[in-house]
Amino acid sequence: MNPDLFQNPLRRWGKLKDGKRRPTVLVKELRERDRRRMLRHFLDLEDSDRLLRFGSVLPDEQITHYVNRIAFSRDMVFGVYNRVFRLVAVGHLAFAPRDESKSAVTVKERVAEFGVSVSRSARGLGIGSKLFERAAIHCRNNDVDTLYMHCLSSNKTMMHIAKKAGMEIHRDYGEADAYLKLPPANPASMLQEALDEQFAVLDYTLKANRRAAVKWLGRLIGRK
Repeated sequence: MNPDLFQNPLRRWGKLKDGKRRPTVLVKELRERDRRRMLRHFLDLEDSDRLLRFGSVLPDEQITHYVNRIAFSRDMVFGVYNRVFRLVAVGHLAFAPRDESKSAVTVKERVAEFGVSVSRSARGLGIGSKLFERAAIHCRNNDVDTLYMHCLSSNKTMMHIAKKAGMEIHRDYGEADAYLKLPPANPASMLQEALDEQFAVLDYTLKANRRAAVKWLGRLIGRK
């Protein structure tokens, strides 16, 4: 397991890479009010991206059905908004009861499966990894010790995330299953998740208010 997944978020955000400061990636829990923007994000994915995210090129109707069926009371959905308040990445953490095939891996009552998509304009910033980190810490803090990912073997982004996290990967007939065993929660993991969400909510509020102000000024100028 990669220890960087669970380090202090303030220290992580201050890291430098290649002498340059990378843009801060703040991951926020998505709720019912974000469903419309989630749908827009998925519908904007190109066919090749839909194939990698869903395992097949889903038509718009099936994507709409998928988004409408997401149960926020059961699953967790995380997202990243860019500076113009556009949802550019979505990570879906789906929980399910442990079945017989998972009995050898965990004794917990639930397991979790993670899927992620990042808009083309936001790639190369480590957003997918940040979403995975947030999903992993949430699992830890909610008594889930096994996190799964299922994807096509050709999905280089997901394979990179899995290898970086130290996940055990099994490939079969062009598909790959990966799982990560998570340590139990502790005060540090609880604090980390709370801080991550508080910073993300503050960022979300500032961007939403700025967007509302720009719209208001636009309407005001339009009346003159």
